[in-house]
Amino acid sequence: MLGVPMGIPLFQAVEKYPECIYISANHYNYTKISKQVMAILKEVSPNVEIYSIDEAFVDFTGLTKLYKKNYFQLARDLQKRILEEVDIPVSIGVSRTKTLAKLASDKAKNTSTRVALVGKHSINHLLEHTDIQEVWGIGRKLGVRLRGLGVRTALDYINRDEKWIKQRFGKNGLSVKAELSGIIVSPVSSKEELPKSISDTKSFPEFSSDLQFLKNELSIHIHSCCTRLRKIDCKCAVIGVLLKTKDFRTLYEKIQLKTPTNFEFEISREAFPLLEKMFSSSELYRSVGIVLEDFRENTEEQLLLFNDNEKKEQNEKLGKSLDILEKKFGRNIVRTGFVNKDVPFKQGFLTSPQDVE
Repeated sequence: MLGVPMGIPLFQAVEKYPECIYISANHYNYTKISKQVMAILKEVSPNVEIYSIDEAFVDFTGLTKLYKKNYFQLARDLQKRILEEVDIPVSIGVSRTKTLAKLASDKAKNTSTRVALVGKHSINHLLEHTDIQEVWGIGRKLGVRLRGLGVRTALDYINRDEKWIKQRFGKNGLSVKAELSGIIVSPVSSKEELPKSISDTKSFPEFSSDLQFLKNELSIHIHSCCTRLRKIDCKCAVIGVLLKTKDFRTLYEKIQLKTPTNFEFEISREAFPLLEKMFSSSELYRSVGIVLEDFRENTEEQLLLFNDNEKKEQNEKLGKSLDILEKKFGRNIVRTGFVNKDVPFKQGFLTSPQDVE
């Protein structure tokens, strides 16, 4: 309503829009709500593709006969159930392909029901009123190039000759045209692929140049990522530490691990030296974070002859125990972290594996 631009820095937003109420992000709560919504989708359809934390594709094929309702009624019932059970309003777009459904979902946000259906005979009308940059897979940069070539709308794009598109944008360009035309190139798939990376970071309430504070914050992010890594039954072989200064400069260091792991203390052992390498006591920092990459499924792992395999098994059991405790008593019931030796031990913190052995 006020026209606050997406992605504007907080300090600029506060200055330009002082009448707004600013609330700290709660990514754990977002994830929790997302899982509740996705669980409902999976109960409605056996084929659900989770695209992001707040988007998913649901295959409605055969559901009209199963539930004896048309597509609009199915969408409205799904919308109503999510609102009643999760208290989250959602917009739903229904069409012949994922690309069209995504466009329909965007258009649905401006309708009274927040549901939009785009059938075979209404595709051209939708595309005629869709800026080329709004198309999934196009984006701002490619959109500028297309506008320079005279392609301003999605309809302009599909009216271009396939040879013209292939010469300039290759197979991906042809796939976009097919999907916009109602031809399925990318079917809905419930098969979950391993993510390319898992990361966790959060801005501090106040800027800090305290290394011990940064380590404690980093350990919390490491624990969050390790929990997610164990949930997909994987280990990481590469870790990266990012550090953002007060003036928004981003520092980043990463390292290849000798042995893949999903255990907090093993990652902390490698991450803290990376943090110390980037840290300067003369700088003020606004955030710290961890990035895990190069995942290996646990079924692929082989025990190494000269590794301390007994210790490794103990660490894995401890990691699973942390997950069980959090599932039963709530997030951060046990917090793994670096604690300054000059500061009294805080209840609920583990400083090393030996503390629990």
